[in-house]
Amino acid sequence: MARYSDEIIEEVRQTNDIVDVISQYVRLKRSGRNYFGLCPFHNEKSPSFSVSPEKQIFHCFGCGVGGNVFTFLTKIEGINFVEAVQQLAERANIQLPTLENTADSAKEALKAKVYKVNEFTANYYHENLYKPESKIAQEYVKKRKLSNETLKSFQIGFSGKFDELYRALKKQGFEDREILESGLVNKNDRGQFIDRYRNRLMFPICDVRGRVIAFGGRVLDDSKPKYINSPENVVYSKGRHLYGLNVAKKYDIKKRLLIVEGYMDVVSLHQRDIHNVVASLGTALTQQQGYLLRNHTEQIILSYDSDEAGQAAKVRAMEILQNMGCDIRVLQMEGAKDPDEFVIKYGNARFQNVVDKAISVIEFKVKILRQSLDLENTNDKIKFLNEIAKLISKIDNSMEREVYIEKIAKEYDVSKEAIYAEVNKLTYRENKDEKILNKSKPVVRHIEKKETENVSEATKRRENTVLAILLLGDMNIYQIIKQNISIEDFKYGIAKQIATKLYEEFENGNSNINSIIDKLTEEQQNYITMLMAEDYGIDDVEKAIDDIIQSYEKERLNQRKFEILELLENPTEENQKKELEKELSDIIIRLAKIR
Repeated sequence: MARYSDEIIEEVRQTNDIVDVISQYVRLKRSGRNYFGLCPFHNEKSPSFSVSPEKQIFHCFGCGVGGNVFTFLTKIEGINFVEAVQQLAERANIQLPTLENTADSAKEALKAKVYKVNEFTANYYHENLYKPESKIAQEYVKKRKLSNETLKSFQIGFSGKFDELYRALKKQGFEDREILESGLVNKNDRGQFIDRYRNRLMFPICDVRGRVIAFGGRVLDDSKPKYINSPENVVYSKGRHLYGLNVAKKYDIKKRLLIVEGYMDVVSLHQRDIHNVVASLGTALTQQQGYLLRNHTEQIILSYDSDEAGQAAKVRAMEILQNMGCDIRVLQMEGAKDPDEFVIKYGNARFQNVVDKAISVIEFKVKILRQSLDLENTNDKIKFLNEIAKLISKIDNSMEREVYIEKIAKEYDVSKEAIYAEVNKLTYRENKDEKILNKSKPVVRHIEKKETENVSEATKRRENTVLAILLLGDMNIYQIIKQNISIEDFKYGIAKQIATKLYEEFENGNSNINSIIDKLTEEQQNYITMLMAEDYGIDDVEKAIDDIIQSYEKERLNQRKFEILELLENPTEENQKKELEKELSDIIIRLAKIR
């Protein structure tokens, strides 16, 4: 894999504090020397995700994942190491040198070309919109009352016929491979190149940095499908981006951000001076999109369509965003199926009023539940109140729980005491079940290989302590350990692998632990950050080293003692017997001194 120099990587690392970077994705709270939050890599209720500003590492004590700032970004964004370096370098305004040509840099070169193909295409389609032959598109945008400013902000355009774009791209010097990789052109069985988008209103999709990464095309008649979107490729993964975020972030979106379903919802609201709006690119909201939302705003308002698919999308989005600890509200509209239609019918001011009155997740779930039951029926009302108690029991904040109980009791004519009793019963049962599960099910932080299963816990602890001392990065300490403890002395598989790498790097003069982490496998990174995150209680390093060296020496002597005793049980020549007895005597004396 192509890599930047160690000096460049270290500069990027040092200018990107791990707490600052992770805080963009995870809400962290300081506790002692470290920060803790809910792990973004698995679902959990209690924070077990630890970030150390001192060691510049993270580790989750729940699922065992760990690493440094580069590891975190590769996992959270689904990118490779080089891309993580580039993203963090851009964040820190560091100019990176060009990588030498390798398989990776060939891929980077292809990506760069696809970005240029997309950029040219966006401009080409946009200019095409203003040509006389694009009358059908011009009539559509006029009907939707889209201003020239809005059309330019989103680079809305119009695609031509058959292979017009392909010929224009070839004229610009782009190669077939680059054009096909962009997904803008298809090649049929007869070898003909045909534009993917023909006679459609075109919406360029940009990443948060403003680079064109894909397109969406809408028909202007009754043809099917209504929308065609770019396939995923080297620059585009639809679950990692939000339509319109590159435009919205130019405005004040820190307080609140609306998420809608379609391109036209975003464009129509923007046209009417509602700029804090994005769309989820026609897919169910993903965790990566959730991180983007949480990174850019404090409150997220879900504004999906009111049809069945829209309601299902709301529920999925709620689950994802709630697990991230986001402040979520749900937009409630009457008289229109989506925000675009609502704004056109009722105007900006009324829509803003609806936004301000967006309800909480609990209120939305109660509303959906109420619609499915007949509250005049006694059994249905009991079921309704029991289900509400389940919802309230999952609220951690006592004040918030109190408010909902007051509201439900008043609205549905039931005593607060009855609701409290049911909620407390459910909470107690859940806590009890959780304790039983925790008691009976140990946390597994890594998978042990079969050949290491017979290694004792005492041996693992000793080897982990040796690694913990080596991870201090002190070359003088390493020299002492190396002289007394060889790689062969390690018995636990993963500890031996890590020790081998540490010895190798130290021998090459590299004692930068974060730099060494970059060169480890995922399993080794998880293990090493676990060691760095745990407290081994080493107050006196020199004494700890002496104790460990003596422990190894004692083990070697005992092993040799048993070997001699076994040899003496067999017929042996007199001279050899005397030598063995003398060696045995010396070993016993040395063991006595160690004790």
